[in-house]
Amino acid sequence: MSNPYDPQGLAPPATPFSQPTNLFRFGENVLWSSQLLAGGVAQANQNYRLFASARGQVAQGFTNALTIAETNLKEGGRIPAGVAYSVYGIACQILQSTAAADGGDLSAPADTAAEVGNITNIINNGVLAWDFIQTFIDIAPIYLVGAGGGTGGSVSTGNAADLGNMSNGFGQIWMYRKYPTELPATATFAVNLSFGSRAAAIGANSVSVRVCLLGYYKNIIEIG
Repeated sequence: MSNPYDPQGLAPPATPFSQPTNLFRFGENVLWSSQLLAGGVAQANQNYRLFASARGQVAQGFTNALTIAETNLKEGGRIPAGVAYSVYGIACQILQSTAAADGGDLSAPADTAAEVGNITNIINNGVLAWDFIQTFIDIAPIYLVGAGGGTGGSVSTGNAADLGNMSNGFGQIWMYRKYPTELPATATFAVNLSFGSRAAAIGANSVSVRVCLLGYYKNIIEIG
């Protein structure tokens, strides 16, 4: 006999008699890592691995230990807290230094032709790729990655001084929003920064390339 309260004549759904024993909790977080490119060094056909070293280590082009501004990894190549991490966006930032090598401040404004040239050189010739042990998966040219999208800002010259600041913060493309890239807690990973054969040398002062991964953790909450 059909259910008179159901116009399609379907049976009501079954109701569980027990509560679930766990729930999933998703929390957004950002992972970042940096590579220092020394001043005056040619970048054509060069390759670098980011996220390979942890905070407190001397690596990735730096001659002093990495600090919280350079990376927040506690173990090189591994997701913190030992849980899976889903990446839905990537950003790439270019920081100008006040010295040819590590030791200068990474806070110099890009207000000279050489410093603006560093930005355009990196975003026009640099490419990011996932490095999963022996497997490389190309992501995109830096021009399309997060904070890329070309140079923006303004610079004026007067009274023997350059004023203003240029950056690569015009990008609006965030990747993997529909199908996030999963970084398992049990495997190591890195992001490879490579340059083509037509890349120019870095200017007189060094540059730091900081890559940020935007994503979320998935944790299981025991409730029973």
